[in-house]
Amino acid sequence: MNISKKIYFSVLVCSFSSLAYEIALTRIFSISLWYHFAFMVISIAMLGIGASGTALSLYPGLKKPSRIGIYCLLLGIAIAISYTIANRIPFDPVKLMWSRSHIFYVAGYYLILSVPFFFSGLVIATALSSFSSRSSLLYGADLLGAGMGCLGILGLLTFFSPDRVVFLLASAAFIAAFLNGGKYLKCISSLLVPACIVVFVVSPSFTEIRISPYKGLQQSLSHPGAEHLSTYLSPYSRIDVFRSPAARFAPGLSLRYLGTLPEQLGVSFDGGNVTAITKYDNEASLEFLKYLPSSLPYAMKGHDSPDLAGNERPGGSFTGKKVLILDSGGGLQALVAEYWGYKDVVNTESNALFAEIIRRDFDRFSGGMLKEHIWTGLGRAWLKQDDRLFDIIDIPLTGTSPSGAFGISEDYRFTVEAFREYLSHLTRDGVLSISLFIIPPPRTELRLVNTAVRAMEELGQKDSNKHVAAIRSWGSICILIKNSAFSRADILKLKRFSEERRFDLVYYPGISEEETNIYVKMPDDSYSSAFMNLLDQDTRTKFARSYIFEVSPVYDDSPFFNYYLRLDKFREIYHAMGGKWQFFVEEGYILPVVFIQVLLLSFVLILLPVFSLKYRNGNTLTHPNKGRIEGFSDGVFFLPYFGLLGIGFMFIEISLIQKMILPLEYPPYAAATVLTSILISSGTGSLLSHKIPEMRRPSTLIAIPVIAVIYSLALPALSDSILPYPVIVKVFLVFLLLMPPGMLMGIPFPAGLHILGKRNEYLIPWAWAINGCLSVLAPILTILLAIEAGFKIVILTGALSYAAAFLMLRMFLKKTG
Repeated sequence: MNISKKIYFSVLVCSFSSLAYEIALTRIFSISLWYHFAFMVISIAMLGIGASGTALSLYPGLKKPSRIGIYCLLLGIAIAISYTIANRIPFDPVKLMWSRSHIFYVAGYYLILSVPFFFSGLVIATALSSFSSRSSLLYGADLLGAGMGCLGILGLLTFFSPDRVVFLLASAAFIAAFLNGGKYLKCISSLLVPACIVVFVVSPSFTEIRISPYKGLQQSLSHPGAEHLSTYLSPYSRIDVFRSPAARFAPGLSLRYLGTLPEQLGVSFDGGNVTAITKYDNEASLEFLKYLPSSLPYAMKGHDSPDLAGNERPGGSFTGKKVLILDSGGGLQALVAEYWGYKDVVNTESNALFAEIIRRDFDRFSGGMLKEHIWTGLGRAWLKQDDRLFDIIDIPLTGTSPSGAFGISEDYRFTVEAFREYLSHLTRDGVLSISLFIIPPPRTELRLVNTAVRAMEELGQKDSNKHVAAIRSWGSICILIKNSAFSRADILKLKRFSEERRFDLVYYPGISEEETNIYVKMPDDSYSSAFMNLLDQDTRTKFARSYIFEVSPVYDDSPFFNYYLRLDKFREIYHAMGGKWQFFVEEGYILPVVFIQVLLLSFVLILLPVFSLKYRNGNTLTHPNKGRIEGFSDGVFFLPYFGLLGIGFMFIEISLIQKMILPLEYPPYAAATVLTSILISSGTGSLLSHKIPEMRRPSTLIAIPVIAVIYSLALPALSDSILPYPVIVKVFLVFLLLMPPGMLMGIPFPAGLHILGKRNEYLIPWAWAINGCLSVLAPILTILLAIEAGFKIVILTGALSYAAAFLMLRMFLKKTG
């Protein structure tokens, strides 16, 4: 059967639309709910694609090439409608506290949002089933379209909100339907394209992203007198600026301060994490700064006797002192450094959009604190390429809304490797300061200290208990880590600073229990006792193993710093958190629940085609709509090959995304770069394999696990080598770096379909379903495995999947000749 060029174009466009829609949904979920739910989108997409293969297996009449235009039309309609419906689903993770039935809304998301990917899968699977001899070209068009979707959506999200972009993507599918359809299909498509454009331009209220009322932005705007000022967009962030009584930002302010705070503007990121920009009128308006726990390192380094007496400004000009503030946010710590007289200050900000907003729109408001000497990107990446030493490295982890909900999100700022970088950039007497909110029970503080201690030990510092100190107020804690041991003079300054402000001592070398929990009394002195146990070499290991949360050191290979849950302590954690299920959802326990749901759905989709089969007779089978099918048992034996490819591909792809976050500094850049690189190179490999049949030999397949093992070992060194270059150069180098494995990974699937099509064309949709359904499970399995064993093990597991697929291919070819 001849194949029309329009079919190649339809496969490319539908793949473009569906992949771009998938990325748009991750942004929508990040804004409306939380990161955990954004991560589910990959599984949702693959579930829909897998279901399309099951449908074609059950109803072979659906895979007529003449229906491809109809599927394109339905894809466009499903993109627009599925988003609109999903946006109205009343699911909210917070409501799980009083209504556990809300977990079933997750299944609703899967079913509704998988529909567009179902029709996209129908387009591709129909083409592959009908023209299996051209599978390499069709699969190449599929992958190239997906790669173009990665690039295209980044461009669109630079200028438009994701909810508006959805309707442009629907329009692209309608154009493919117009080119592939008859008179009536062309007429319908020509009406729907302008309709989508109108919705895109007008952006009616029903299409706006519904943000959870329990997220920081909505809570801040619910206060009387609150006012939303502006919204800023980028491909990786939405930033809202507002006025609100809730935007009062002075973390842990001493109760001894009786003055007023200067004007502050609230800032939220993706509708959630909230910080503030403080107005700089004059020095007198900033007097509150010396009453903050986060002023401690500046007071200790700048004065022999930091006090609150009279109207003395504790400053001066410490031109010889260098300060680095990592993720300076709204610039509060930059103001602290300025107030105490430090002039040589470097600020970093990981959110480039926020840094641009501060400098462009709020420079005068903030007193120009962040106009100069600010570097955008991951702070530790900047340190890697700079040889300066600092007297203070300040890491503020406080916003106006304290939150401990980070769960499964990766964080490369607080790994052992990161702390080694920080400590190596301190002067001999330099201090690393970390400020964060107190969110009982203690866990973040303990993991920070334990990870820093491990870094000190790896740098040759054995008496780490002499290098740590901490104080707390009613709401925040400040932890100091020195390169040199805390001297008697340091401890005297620490005590005086705390006593005058009525802050409680948590730890210093030689502290006694009588010195703790004095001013802001807690029911128990859990913070101080935990620090003492953790910093004592004799009790550290036992304490960490028996503690209710996971507080062991974190490394780059498994950078889930904020994942504290321990299965063996589930019941204890449940009672410690007041019997609230919301905590488990926020901390990532939604993953196992979702995995079980997806596992059951995938199992059903994979087995459904079996029920359409009437009877077997040796190696022959009868299907009610297909008649006699020869070579059935041989073909079924070969089907797991496609599942192994799906697992292997996703394991390696997601691991590479994680490994590239550090050199590329922004997770969205890493995801876009790796996806584009892998998809385009895989598409290229698939196209080349059609022209060069030798590339489809089994030996090509065995090369994939070999190169995966090599990459798993070499990636840390390769990442460091490209770190110093500008972002655009790094993106290009990563693309080149991933081309070899990407080209190889694009060959086995179409090669397998070509072999299967020669022996049993009926089984191609089933193979597509198995590949898609196991690809549904792979993203969730990747994270669960990475948390326990690290991404290096995930890559090696992906390599084993490809090795098993190679053995299955060899056995199948040997058996069938």
